[in-house]
Amino acid sequence: MTTDTQDPVARAAALLKGHRESIDRLDAILVYTLGERFKHTQAVGRLKAEHDLPPSDPTREAAQIARLEDLAQQADLDPEFAKAFLNFIIGEVIRHHKKHQE
Repeated sequence: MTTDTQDPVARAAALLKGHRESIDRLDAILVYTLGERFKHTQAVGRLKAEHDLPPSDPTREAAQIARLEDLAQQADLDPEFAKAFLNFIIGEVIRHHKKHQE
């Protein structure tokens, strides 16, 4: 008779459970981090609206994309994925900034 620690299926199930628990924790971190980030970008949007500044800053956005691509390479994350992710976030931020100016 084999014990659960020797059963490859049980061992794989335990490993899978551990990975999924880590993924769930990281997803929570991502959501709370994005929430915090958007609190700051909302404040930036209000400040830009108050001072009649454009909702978009292409120079900063390009610098941020380059920075994120570098960080992605350091983190062994596909830089194209990181770039697409940041472009999505930037698009949302600009959309919010435009709402503040209406």
